[in-house]
Amino acid sequence: MTRDRLYLLDREFDDAVLPGRSFYCKDCVTVEGLLALFPEQAKALDVIRVPYPRPRAQVVEAIGEENQNLPALVFAGGGFVNEIEALLAALHTRHGFPERHP
Repeated sequence: MTRDRLYLLDREFDDAVLPGRSFYCKDCVTVEGLLALFPEQAKALDVIRVPYPRPRAQVVEAIGEENQNLPALVFAGGGFVNEIEALLAALHTRHGFPERHP
């Protein structure tokens, strides 16, 4: 892998536990907004959108079954973050996205 990979949930999904309702992931939407607002920085990432249901095979293959929480940023040289604050910080330091205001 030569580029960082960003895994996001599909923009809209159903949850079998809550049938008949449609959802989105607030953290994934935050990151989608950054990608849309800063397309030059986004070009440096491989963005992979995956379905909501687990197991999420592509994520499991990349970072393990115990790390399916999304969004997740997998570093080209090894390692990853899948907690939103650490992910936003990594997008800033590794790819030049602006910092989130405290």
